Amino acid sequence: MSINLFNLKGKIALITGAAHGLGMAMAKGLGNAGATIVVNNTSQDRLDKAIIEYEKCNLKAYGYVFDVTDDKAVEKAILKIEEEVGPIDILINNAGIIKRVPIVEMETEDFESVIKVDLVAPFIVSKYVVKGMIKRGGGKIINICSMMSELGRNSVGAYAAAKGGLKMLTKNMATEWAKFNIQTNGIGPGYFATSQTEPIRVDGHPFNEFIINRTPAQRWGDPNDLQGAAIFLSSKASDFVNGHIIYVDGGILATIGKPSNEA
Repeated sequence: MSINLFNLKGKIALITGAAHGLGMAMAKGLGNAGATIVVNNTSQDRLDKAIIEYEKCNLKAYGYVFDVTDDKAVEKAILKIEEEVGPIDILINNAGIIKRVPIVEMETEDFESVIKVDLVAPFIVSKYVVKGMIKRGGGKIINICSMMSELGRNSVGAYAAAKGGLKMLTKNMATEWAKFNIQTNGIGPGYFATSQTEPIRVDGHPFNEFIINRTPAQRWGDPNDLQGAAIFLSSKASDFVNGHIIYVDGGILATIGKPSNEA
């Protein structure tokens, strides 16, 4: 009897911060693969609009308002989700922020806020979700890392510190939880065409030219390009894959780049 290794039917997936952008794209991918989608946000209005968007795609989604950095709120929300929707089989720690400020000019509280959302929050949410996974004998955890888990860039010191830490937290989660049949991995997106990057993706903009030139695929990523990696790491196909970061970056990390005048 053949088994569809990528079928997520019957699975419940919690994707934090999936009211828009890359998180929503990954959630849609999991939903189309059969998973029941649960998304969170700190804004009820944004969550309501997101649920409507999922419904337009013929996907049933459940929304919960809670702050991923609030330990007690997360604990309460996870219990509520598992009571109202069902046990969480898949967790994608996607919620994140970035503050583009040179290190020497950055306020300590701003640095700490980025660390709290991008690094501490995945620790908090995973800690409460994994308890149920351990009891049930399996699960999938995906941390959304970044190319800044590997590289530095001007003005994103806090973000790079958080994402570099998240890479190592992912490896340590895998080390501790693999014996419970829980696979913990990460996805590191490259540069993607989103509403946030729209102003700098116009022809002639220096950063647009830099990204096109720096990326072997010679284009920005489409948010849907993340769906394959998300489905793979959420499915039986990755049952012996643990502690890895899959970089969905069009090949940026594979190359030193090329001169701007090279074809």
